[in-house]
Amino acid sequence: MNLKIRYFASIREAVGQGAETLQTRSETLGALRDELVARGEPYATALARGRAVRMALDQEMSDDGAALREGCEVAFFPPVTGG
Repeated sequence: MNLKIRYFASIREAVGQGAETLQTRSETLGALRDELVARGEPYATALARGRAVRMALDQEMSDDGAALREGCEVAFFPPVTGG
């Protein structure tokens, strides 16, 4: 399936792009994250398990188990803190 992936803030800076279209067989957000990490650097560091990374599916906060579907939008971003 084809997905639109968006990267924000420090993750965007690390991977060197704000968005991409990706063809994947991953069925969940967690599997997609693992697929991206498997690409190697810089994805491996920016999206590594153990790093605080927030994910959204079609602009709704989601967890690793969220099911992907054709044409959906996935976003990865670091946690936001305020002051």
